[in-house]
Amino acid sequence: MQEKIFHHTFDNGLTVVAQPMPWLESAAFSIATPAGFRYDPADKLGLANLVCEMVQRGSGDLSSRGWVEALDMLGVDYSSSVSLYDTHFGGAMQSAQLHDALAIYADVLRRPTLPEAQFEDGRQVCFQEIAALEDDLAQRAILQLRQNIYGSVDGRYSEGSMESVASLTIQDVQDFFKAHYRPNGMIIACAGKIDFDSLKDHVEKLFGDWEPNEISPADNVIATQNYQHIEHESEQTHIALAYPGFTYSAPEFYLNRGAVGVLSGGMSSRLFTEVREKRGLCYSVFASCHTLLDSASVICYSGTSSDRAQETLDVIVEQLQLMADGIHEDELRRLKVQIRSGMIMQQESCRARARSIATDWSHLGRVRLLDEINDTINSLTVDSINEFLREQPPANFNVVTLGPSPLKLKG
Repeated sequence: MQEKIFHHTFDNGLTVVAQPMPWLESAAFSIATPAGFRYDPADKLGLANLVCEMVQRGSGDLSSRGWVEALDMLGVDYSSSVSLYDTHFGGAMQSAQLHDALAIYADVLRRPTLPEAQFEDGRQVCFQEIAALEDDLAQRAILQLRQNIYGSVDGRYSEGSMESVASLTIQDVQDFFKAHYRPNGMIIACAGKIDFDSLKDHVEKLFGDWEPNEISPADNVIATQNYQHIEHESEQTHIALAYPGFTYSAPEFYLNRGAVGVLSGGMSSRLFTEVREKRGLCYSVFASCHTLLDSASVICYSGTSSDRAQETLDVIVEQLQLMADGIHEDELRRLKVQIRSGMIMQQESCRARARSIATDWSHLGRVRLLDEINDTINSLTVDSINEFLREQPPANFNVVTLGPSPLKLKG
């Protein structure tokens, strides 16, 4: 069945984009409103995350409990999260309930009650997220690495700190909401059993009279160090390493993804085989592509015992440098099977497709059809990836380690 993508941008800058999947009985939406944590004031980190929590504590005529009950009555499996650029709200349900669900979220986005009586409850949720992050040593190392490579603003993480969240007030929440929850730049992506004309008309009724608002994030400052150690008394050491990658919109993105897939993508991948299986150096090792709108990196992680941490780092760097020698046909075949499996799953999930549509529109200003992605994957060859690796070998490493002793970055 031929894929079709429909889209419309309203005068206030809000875009609705959708893919009908008529073989399903369900539908899903993914709303990205440009209120990400890069807009947090430097002394109020975690504010966007707290606002996301507060707007879901009652909106329109619904109380906090009434809001939850209304979504439950519609059978909506809903979620929310805050990213660098956007605050995301998503849901999946029977297709007949889509319009009613979007009406509830129109109130969330435009008319939340932001109840002061529940402010401390909302703050406590944020405190719990920060505490969980502080206990996750692997994530702490990776997040510090991201801050080092992307800078003081683009390298932030959504939770903020205990101190910054403790300083926030209900007025801060109200001010952030007023400034940043706006239609211009907002994306409402839908997938499933939908009629686009009806969807567009409904979205216009809900959002068409919303006035746009312009605002800019703070200036980004990038550190120059390429190694940082975070001292932590433990029997384990966490190693996070990055090197420059390619953004989602770059022509080299899938070549880079192909190379990284050979490094890390199952128990036959190079990092797993060489670092964990052959040498038994670690209990976890992986690499993945990470992309912002205008910058990107490949991030590698390994968790290991502290007495083997230096050797683990050395072998990871060695394997990355060996990528310049190229990949093999069997590695590429394995990678293509994995990617196609993921695409098949996406074809069966309107939720996954809605989120993918929103991501595409945000990064590309269009939606890549699954057939287009499949053609791109099929066009990858050993020769094309090897040529890419000769021209763009992994280099310029940036490392963060967390553990009892610092390591040395060689080469």
